[in-house]
Order: sequence, then structure tokens, then C-alpha cells
Amino acid sequence: MKRRLLLCGAVLSLLLTQCTKDPIKNLTNEESRIYITNYDTTAVFSNYKTFKLADSVAYVQNNQLQGKSLSSGDAQMVSAVRDALTSRGFTPVSGSATPDLGVTVSVITNTSTQLVDYTNYGGYYGGYWDPYYWGSGYFDDPYYFPSYYGVQQTGETALSIDIIDLKNAAQNGNKLNVVWSGLIRGAGIFSSSTINNQIAALFAQSPYLKTIQ
Repeated sequence: MKRRLLLCGAVLSLLLTQCTKDPIKNLTNEESRIYITNYDTTAVFSNYKTFKLADSVAYVQNNQLQGKSLSSGDAQMVSAVRDALTSRGFTPVSGSATPDLGVTVSVITNTSTQLVDYTNYGGYYGGYWDPYYWGSGYFDDPYYFPSYYGVQQTGETALSIDIIDLKNAAQNGNKLNVVWSGLIRGAGIFSSSTINNQIAALFAQSPYLKTIQ
């Protein structure tokens, strides 16, 4: 009898385990999203006044640039980033003007399992915009990134936003230093109904990212 009770208990435990939902596999799109930001702790953001936002979105797959696009969804992402920066006191410039900051938006897809060391971010891609894009001819390539987080991705696409110091490039040996970077991961992150809120949430994690007019 004792053995029979033990068997029944084991069967019941197995059934309960099989019926229990895996919380990781049952996340909603919103619950699956992860917002990661990092910045150069030596940067004084109040010293920057103007920015130039790249007019298209870079598409990168397995660390290789596939092209740049400005579809309606891309334009929405670019516009949301511009709004986030202007709301913090930064002034957008265009044309031949050389701004204090350069800003890029990238869609990064990684189809293999690996640890991505963003310390060497520029070393992976070499920068998606030629340094001459920012309006001056003395910048060297690739970009220089401060030491920070690593992200493991398996067949996942993420949205990346990078802010580059153009103002102090000469003092940095003509290297383009990325002073702020943000990454959004998760399901449904490219839906037109959520893009604006997601980018706002990403910047909300960085209250220090503002200038004084």
C-alpha cells in the first residue's frame, strides 16, 4: 500500500508539472521587452547643444551591414528619436552643419547564439555611417565605444540607438566616441502602435541625457 501511494503521488506531481505554464514562454509582447541603456560616465551632456540624426535606418544581420532604409516604419523610429532629443533641449541641425552629436538608428538581427561584447561595438561593424557623413573630414573610423554590457541573442532582432560625440573628436585623437547607447529587445518591438512609446521608455531610463539651453 505504501508503494502504491508513493506511485500515485509521483503521477500527480508529474501531471501538475505538465499542466503548469512556463512563465517565460507565456509572456505578452509587452512583458517580453527589455530596455538597455549605457553611457560614457565622463560625458557632460549639458555641454552638447545640437545633433544630427541619420536620415535612414541601418539594417545589420550577423554583424554585416545589409543596407539602409527609410520605410514608413523606419521614418517613425527616426522621428521618435528626434522628438525624444528635442524634448530634452537638443537642437537638430541638417545640411553641411557639423553638430555636437551624431545620432544613428539601427536594426540588428543576430541568427546565431553568442555573447555580444558591446565594448567592441565599432569593431564588429566598423560604423554604418562614414565619418564624413557628419559634416567634417577629419574623423577616423571606426567609432570608439566605452566598455559596457554584453547581450546574448539567438535569432532575435533588436533596435539600437547610438549617440556619438562629434564635438570633442579632435581631443579624442579624431575618434568618434559613442557617449550613449540604447537597445530594445523583445517581441513586437517594430509595431507602429508601440514604436513611439518604446523609444520614449528607453530614453526615460536616462534622465541625465539632457542639455541646458
